[in-house]
Order: sequence, then structure tokens, then C-alpha cells
Amino acid sequence: MKCPYCGYAESKVVDSRPADEGESIRRRRECLSCSKRFTTYENVESLPLVVIKKDSRRETFDRNKILNGMLKACEKRPISLSDLESCVDEIEMTIQNTLKREISTIEIGELVMAHLRELDEVAYVRFASVYRQFKDINSFMTELNKLLGEK
Repeated sequence: MKCPYCGYAESKVVDSRPADEGESIRRRRECLSCSKRFTTYENVESLPLVVIKKDSRRETFDRNKILNGMLKACEKRPISLSDLESCVDEIEMTIQNTLKREISTIEIGELVMAHLRELDEVAYVRFASVYRQFKDINSFMTELNKLLGEK
């Protein structure tokens, strides 16, 4: 690490401790040339995740969009916000663990539906009806029959 005072490239770490609730590490360093101390922060470099929309547009991943969609599906249902947030955490972790830098909205939608199916069947059907764009009552009934067949 280059000293901000004299520009010397060598320093020693005097103290290290977690910062930003464990998201980074704060290090106190001492220059081996001028003996002045300075602070550095070490962060994990995260590569941006890109979502491929149905019309082939690309935008950065936003977990709030998933949470908002799930909130709409769970409106007036006995599901706590913490349950939904933990589902979104699991979905985001699953996406990050694929190590792909691009993911389609189709894949994200399937992950959301899988979590909603376990959480609340009514919320699942609500989300599926919008996500799968049911055109008529027959497509809606087909999805309900699949759900009933799994039981």
C-alpha cells in the first residue's frame, strides 16, 4: 500500500478490525519510510449482476424489484415482511452462487415462484398469473390443477 504522505510503497499493518457491520476491514498502517500512520479499508469486490429482460434489454440486478413483486402477490396474506426478505436473500444468494454475470428474468421468476409456492399458495397463484400472463380461465385452471396435483 502506497503511503499517502511520502509515496513509499511499503507499509506494515498496525491494527485490523471489521467495519461496516463486517462488510469491510479497517486497517491502520504505518509507513516503513516516514513512520506516519494512515487508514485503509478492504472491501470485497462484487461484480455487477445484469438481468436480461424479455425484450433483450439489460439492466442491473435490483433485489427491491423482487421484493416489491412478492409484496404485491402477498398483499392481505398472513406473511411477514421478514419472511419475504429472507426469501429474497435466498434468491439473491442462489443467483450469486451460479457465478453467471447475466441472468434472465425468466430464471428469476421461476426462483420467485418456487419460494412463493412453499410460503403461500394463494400468493404463488397471484404471482404466477401475472408472471405467466394467463390469457384466460383455462390457463389459470391448468396452473391450479398442477398445484393440486402436487399435494
